[in-house]
Amino acid sequence: MLKLIKNANLFSPTSLGKKDLLIAANKIVAIDENLDRFKNDAQVFDMQGKSVVPGFIDQHIHINGAGGKDGYSSMTPEIKLKDLIACGTTTVVGLLGTDGTVRNIRSLYSKTKALEQEGISAYMFCGYYGVDTVTITDNIQSDMIFIDNVLGCKIAISDIRSSYPTALELVRKLRDVRVGGGIARKKGILHIHLGNLPSKMDVLFELVKDYGFPIEHISPTHVTRTKELFDEAIKFAKLGGMIDITTGASKYTAPYLSVLYALEQGASIDNMTFSTDGHAGLSKVNDQKETIVFPAPIYTNLKEVVDLVKLGNYPLEQAIKLITSNPAKNLGLKNKGKIEIGYDADLCVFDDHLNLVDVFAHGKPCMLNGEIIVKGTFDS
Repeated sequence: MLKLIKNANLFSPTSLGKKDLLIAANKIVAIDENLDRFKNDAQVFDMQGKSVVPGFIDQHIHINGAGGKDGYSSMTPEIKLKDLIACGTTTVVGLLGTDGTVRNIRSLYSKTKALEQEGISAYMFCGYYGVDTVTITDNIQSDMIFIDNVLGCKIAISDIRSSYPTALELVRKLRDVRVGGGIARKKGILHIHLGNLPSKMDVLFELVKDYGFPIEHISPTHVTRTKELFDEAIKFAKLGGMIDITTGASKYTAPYLSVLYALEQGASIDNMTFSTDGHAGLSKVNDQKETIVFPAPIYTNLKEVVDLVKLGNYPLEQAIKLITSNPAKNLGLKNKGKIEIGYDADLCVFDDHLNLVDVFAHGKPCMLNGEIIVKGTFDS
């Protein structure tokens, strides 16, 4: 059945003004000032001037759980569909963390497919912290070619838990994601976890300056772990790279403040993304000197974008790029991140106070008036 969204203030993320939007199957098929000619054949949703933006993309989230540094019992649980819908996330990219054994690549793929079957878009990276990349097939290039959900490979640098890869080792993995991606018509990126060691992003600048590797295939994350690291990341962004600011963990200050600082230093909003690192294993010591473990939150992309608008006085059409069009560009997802004809009908709706009230995934209403109406197979 057709779905007609009326009287919406559309942000593509660029403001399109008040428009109607028509959905057929899971795609946006028409955008116009008045589409009443389809009313009799469509399910109608009157937005009454609410702001409609693209569905949110979380490009770094532990969908099948992570953690484990404090023993088996500290391993975090899988993410539930209802929790993703509650914060407007309609596209995820799952990945492994420190451990590539207990949380293995095949269980990650299984969770990716499960979320896909439950109604949202789900992708993944092969690899983990180590230089000995874990893959579903024989190698990175084959994963890129034969596994549709695989968009690239993850590895860690400048972290005590990493394998301390050299530039040569990294460039060989970059070659695999780029060549494999070319065959499979994917962009192909090497998604790079950054730790807090003094080496910071040195090896990434070596890849760009000494090896001449195209910067758009290099995707550093956790760039606000320290102020010194973020200053390096801003330089990377000004070279044309995309830098990923973690909203749920690994940050020295509020993520929205990091964005404002980067803008002051001359970086473009078009070279920044947000991701949550959701369900990474976190811990803290309470007043009784006991270690409390808990998963990193998954709602913080939404929170930080709203804070950027409300507290940072930054325009919504620019702020929303951090979790829509920018990650879509970084990942090479040509049908995501914008409200345009032919794009997937993934939509989030804000009221006048920037409360998230409605969510559509692939054209299907998942949350209406703040109530989640679509849940995963085992969501309670």
